[in-house]
Amino acid sequence: MKESIIPFIAVGFLAQMVDGCLGMAYGVSSTTFLLSLGLPPAAASAAVHTAEVFTTGVSGLSHLRFGNVDRQLIRRLLIPGVIGGILGAYVLTSIPGNVVKPVVAAYLLIMGVRILWKAIRRTGGKGGTVRHFAPLGVIGGFFDAIGGGGWGPIVTSTLVANGHHPRFTIGSVNLTEFFVTLAEAATFFTLIGLGHWRVIVGLVIGGVVAAPLAAFICRKLPTRALMIVIGALITVLSVRTILLTLP
Repeated sequence: MKESIIPFIAVGFLAQMVDGCLGMAYGVSSTTFLLSLGLPPAAASAAVHTAEVFTTGVSGLSHLRFGNVDRQLIRRLLIPGVIGGILGAYVLTSIPGNVVKPVVAAYLLIMGVRILWKAIRRTGGKGGTVRHFAPLGVIGGFFDAIGGGGWGPIVTSTLVANGHHPRFTIGSVNLTEFFVTLAEAATFFTLIGLGHWRVIVGLVIGGVVAAPLAAFICRKLPTRALMIVIGALITVLSVRTILLTLP
């Protein structure tokens, strides 16, 4: 891991642009890159979530500044998300994350197709039909820590698929993610410590630069376009994950 910091800055920038605009995929894309370089799953997830403490903080504040946040939604997701994140970080130090990846990918594939179907039929409304926010937050936080990313794909996709407004869902999930990520990073630090500082610094620089721009773009994109892009991204990433887990 003695490579230049530039590639990690580029990865952090691109990952945060996607995450800030669509509410997901920062952890997934960053962790995939780090695993390809040979980092163990726990070390990769720890590095990504340490960087995300900074990027999600800037991203969340940017979404708040541009009016993309539903405070009631944050209150419902915050504590369950933190609890799930701590549990997931603890489990990852003992169990390989790839054990649960196929299950998560299958769930996300269903959500992606559902979002695309809703986008084709009609735009998302302001109200949502999700009632069990606590289980959703716990599951999202747990799999986020396990897989190095998953809070956005699981929580955002479920909320949008069930009728929540994409713009406010993305902004609220991004802001809540700061607290979930902070809890995960603290747990990783307590259990295994932190290393690979070149990776962390690069991801932080790229992500912090991209966060305000991504939040601004999210504010400008129409609802139907957001739903189509979100659905397509989830579907493609889920199919790719499933294919990679096949023998």
